[in-house]
Amino acid sequence: MGNQGETATMNPQPDSGSTNAGAAPAMLSLFRQAAFAGRKQFDAGEVRELLDGLAMQPASESGADGGYDVELQVCVELTREFGLVLSAGFGGDDAELAAGNFRKDRASVHTALDLTDAASFLAQFRRTVAWQKLALCARKAGRTPPDAILEAGFSRLIALARGYRPGDAEAPFVIQRLQLDRIRIGAGWIVGSVRCEFGAPLPGRLPRPIQKIDKLLHPRSIGIIGVSATSMNFGRIILKNLMGSGYSKSHMTIIRPGESEIDGVRCVESLKALDEKLDLLIVAVAADAVYELVDEIIETDSVESVMLIPGSLGETQKSKEPAAALAARINAAHAKRGGGPIFLGANCLGVVSHPGGYDSWFIPLERLPKPQKKPERNSVMLSQSGAFMITRLSQNPWLDPRYMLALGNQTDLTHGDMLSFFAERSDIETIGVYIEGFKDLDGLAFAQAVRRAVVNGKDVVVYKSGRTAAGAGGVMGHTASIAGDPELFDSVLRQAGAMIADDFNTFDDLFYIAGALHAKKIGGRRLGAISGAGFEAVGMADSIESETFSMEMGALEAATVEQVGKILAAKKLAALVEVRNPIDINPGADDEAHLEITEAFLADPNIDAVVVGLDPTAPSVRALETSRLRPGYDIDDPLSTVHLMPMLAARNDKPVIGVIDGGKLYDAMAARLMDQGVCVFRNCARGTRALVRYVEARQYADALRRAGS
Repeated sequence: MGNQGETATMNPQPDSGSTNAGAAPAMLSLFRQAAFAGRKQFDAGEVRELLDGLAMQPASESGADGGYDVELQVCVELTREFGLVLSAGFGGDDAELAAGNFRKDRASVHTALDLTDAASFLAQFRRTVAWQKLALCARKAGRTPPDAILEAGFSRLIALARGYRPGDAEAPFVIQRLQLDRIRIGAGWIVGSVRCEFGAPLPGRLPRPIQKIDKLLHPRSIGIIGVSATSMNFGRIILKNLMGSGYSKSHMTIIRPGESEIDGVRCVESLKALDEKLDLLIVAVAADAVYELVDEIIETDSVESVMLIPGSLGETQKSKEPAAALAARINAAHAKRGGGPIFLGANCLGVVSHPGGYDSWFIPLERLPKPQKKPERNSVMLSQSGAFMITRLSQNPWLDPRYMLALGNQTDLTHGDMLSFFAERSDIETIGVYIEGFKDLDGLAFAQAVRRAVVNGKDVVVYKSGRTAAGAGGVMGHTASIAGDPELFDSVLRQAGAMIADDFNTFDDLFYIAGALHAKKIGGRRLGAISGAGFEAVGMADSIESETFSMEMGALEAATVEQVGKILAAKKLAALVEVRNPIDINPGADDEAHLEITEAFLADPNIDAVVVGLDPTAPSVRALETSRLRPGYDIDDPLSTVHLMPMLAARNDKPVIGVIDGGKLYDAMAARLMDQGVCVFRNCARGTRALVRYVEARQYADALRRAGS
């Protein structure tokens, strides 16, 4: 396992370059020497040479003073999903004690090596308790934290590792693990234990021609294989849905021998009988028929994109080898001129493309009406599980994305491919992704696409299943995916710029709020909280912290206090309410009072966002669809929140969230507001927590854009 006790000191001077070009020949010789001896790790002498390549020297020669009494561990490790990952945190015995006992980013931090530099990683490392303890020791000694020394060491490790990473065609070897443990920081890095393991690079997949995803989304012609002429099988349901979504019969072709037409759509005998190349072919046949059919698709070169509906390919022990061979044949076809066809699936629910004018899901339309809540959609949902999209949309019709694609088993197209495509589209602002697992190194491609999407002004929300051992087992049986380490996934993708949801409700909340508030300005983290229910105002204030970020209650300016006081006096509530933040404006406040105070808060330069409880059960609020006690005093009244709040939200560039905490009686009020673009939650804690997560992500995204990375 490599050397376990080699003590050395790293020179603290900053590295002048971003690569290890100067050390590369010596390092290459070192790798070859060990490999020739049949070893995959370095011995003590080779470790010393390796450290010399990083400007490190034995402690006895460096004259180091022993450093602060804090042990660190820094590791570069090859992962299946993300390639080389850089990690740092507590070292020695503290590393074992810290695992699982701290909040996110406190025990250790991780990032994909290709998405960071030394300065960025140092900023990430400063979140850990290890850095905080190191900084405390420095202050007690009357010094500043040794950030320059830390950054210099990170820089050298990153430079070395980048020369020996997977996917680098010029790297004859790849680092599998380079771990520096029991590090103490003094005049340099005093390293108590080092080990380095390496291996030969593994062959990668050929790049998919992802520009053909446009053919998949906006097909001028669609073919279907697997349509029954006599029964309502999956293929026939897909045909019905295509017609029901408005796709022209004249642009569809059914491949079925012995039939001239089905439901008014013409049939042909085979792929060879097609008049022209299809933009999209939907395959809805039995799984065991797919293997031969895919070979025919590739050989005839008759299709640009393919949707593989059948399940079980690679999901059972019996199908693993045939499915792997199928994926290899598809991959080989990408070496052909033009890149060959792209394949979505298998085990794929299908695609809904509103701009493409088609719905290929095999769920009957009557079971899932897809309401058009907005004239122009600006989001996309990508999911390995089709059922995930169905349930999300069924419960949250206001999500209703522009595109919905089920990736299934990722036999060909991957999460990284899809996000890379949508990261560059100007018509997309928000991307929601459900992931069960990545193909080899596709986690890195996905993280890089997240970063590009965020820098391009988009919000990316991700939920990763398989967060427990039991969940990971379920993932393997569903889409033949390997779940991977959830902590690593979370840390790497948050560093890339994604919003990571911990559960389904959080995914719904983040995806919704990202779409609703995308155009709003995120100026800071100061919150204003308003409600006529005391518990709700306090509940908002109690919900302003997440594991990694917190907002604060903004201090109202004197002018705002005066303005709110006048509003309360006009409503005869001044004697009952103290103007503060959070504010309980009393159940006697009507719609106008709620909204005038909200606008006063929004105008305050010390407030960056407002959450307002709209108090639907309060007798003075026009919240009912029909009022029997006070006819006309309902949501159709021109003075109701339903009529007034959309204009308030539109004319203010700060985020405002309305909370309608009540039962089914108030569904109509919530729906009418949401239909008009107002961000509404049915619970103050969920709404505030979603805002906190969103503000954190937007502020980090703004920093990435300013850095141009």
